[in-house]
Amino acid sequence: MRIGVLTGGGDCPGLNAVIRAVVRKGVASYGHEFVGFRDGWKGPLEGLSRPLGIAEVRGILPRGGTILGSSRTNPFKIENGVERIKDNLAEQGVDALIAIGGEDTLGVATKLHELDVKVIGVPKTIDNDLGATDYTFGFDTAVNIAMEAIDRLHTTAESHHRTLVVEVMGRHAGWIALHAGLAGGANVILLPERQFDVEQVAGYVEKRFQHQYAPIVVVAEGAQPLDGQMVLHNQELDAFGHVRLGGIGQWLAEQLEAKTGKEARTVVLGHIQRGGTPTAFDRVLATRLGLQAIDAAHEGDWGKMVAMQSTDIVRVPLAEATRELKTVPLERYEEAEVFFGS
Repeated sequence: MRIGVLTGGGDCPGLNAVIRAVVRKGVASYGHEFVGFRDGWKGPLEGLSRPLGIAEVRGILPRGGTILGSSRTNPFKIENGVERIKDNLAEQGVDALIAIGGEDTLGVATKLHELDVKVIGVPKTIDNDLGATDYTFGFDTAVNIAMEAIDRLHTTAESHHRTLVVEVMGRHAGWIALHAGLAGGANVILLPERQFDVEQVAGYVEKRFQHQYAPIVVVAEGAQPLDGQMVLHNQELDAFGHVRLGGIGQWLAEQLEAKTGKEARTVVLGHIQRGGTPTAFDRVLATRLGLQAIDAAHEGDWGKMVAMQSTDIVRVPLAEATRELKTVPLERYEEAEVFFGS
């Protein structure tokens, strides 16, 4: 077969490891040919492709980002988008696609499968919020980056007797905030799954100061105060209908400073969490997912996503993986609350 490979949505460490595994096994074990589509769904939509053989994937295992490029293109929002994809695949002699992405990229893959395009999905997101898989690659790297930042912030916060609010990524799911906050010894962790009371947060901050330590507050970008007013960067929507978040950290720091009388500063980690070389865990997970994805394609098991369940890599229907987001359960958040304010 001639198989197309694409990476869509936000980039993350480990994407290149998937591409490498797919191509290495696909060529060496099965004799398949590969073409890389550039910039997510924009590639097959506009016929933008590049050669993708063993020579092209050498040396990319430790490299962050994606050698294929990415975008948030949604072909279902573009006139005749599906027909254009089918025409371009036929013109380039591509028999099937392996789509590596998160909820939006794989949501497109699910719809295309229903329209008779041969697709295999590979789950990717630093937010770890895709259903049907215990972990997505990129998550471990993002958590470790955030944890290291929190470790460094403890000493400067204590030196100046100030509150430091660390804003991490997480639109609707607070997995990064929860794991990085726990690992970094944060004194308060705020998630999108549970609205927070600013007065209660201020109380935790004051209690921490009473112990002669400076507080670290970790807040996911999608966290909301009790009044339900999400802090938005602006009101514009992307091609998948998402607003651009940002600003909750600064808003919260201003509130805490006013309520406690102690100086508060904000650190927004932003895209730092996406960049750089992947951890060993993410390299291994991404590699295993890539190997299983090409197996599924070789066997013609279309419409499936490869997933990690326990320590096994299994296949699940794409529709199941994209049905609903995997958010942080209340009991997991309650585990972290033990440390708030202490």
